[in-house]
Amino acid sequence: MIHHLSIAASDPKHVAGVLAEIMGGKAVPFPPNPGSFFALQLDEHGSGVEVYPAGTELQPGGTNGGSFVRKEARGYGPTHFALSVATDADKVEAIAAREGWQCFSCNRGPFHVIEVWVENESMVEILPPEFAREYLAFTRPDKVATAMAAASPATSRHCPA
Repeated sequence: MIHHLSIAASDPKHVAGVLAEIMGGKAVPFPPNPGSFFALQLDEHGSGVEVYPAGTELQPGGTNGGSFVRKEARGYGPTHFALSVATDADKVEAIAAREGWQCFSCNRGPFHVIEVWVENESMVEILPPEFAREYLAFTRPDKVATAMAAASPATSRHCPA
């Protein structure tokens, strides 16, 4: 289980607030990295998303732990995550529309997701309850390995037209 992860944003406070709204949680400052905020889902797993200023990198710090370093922001990147929420699909789409963020309801084949493009640069796959049920049914240990092995690159599309 992943309890928290980090992303970067041009406006960390705002992005953390919007993610917290989608999660039904709360956003709070993240003091270890000034200018950062933590969107907390306030669930029994301690789920959350740390939102750092764009350009932040984590670098190894030995036994003292990693340190935060600011560099030039890079825009799009490969990192994304799926986030199950109690919020219904219509509300997720309305929040994204209000923010001016691209948002797409996508069929991944065995399950659906709502792609929310945070600040139109970073993708988060939102799983409202009905989509989370599909995802969890697909990712059961007795099914996922077989399904992934059977998948063909020719039929693999993120968001078919």
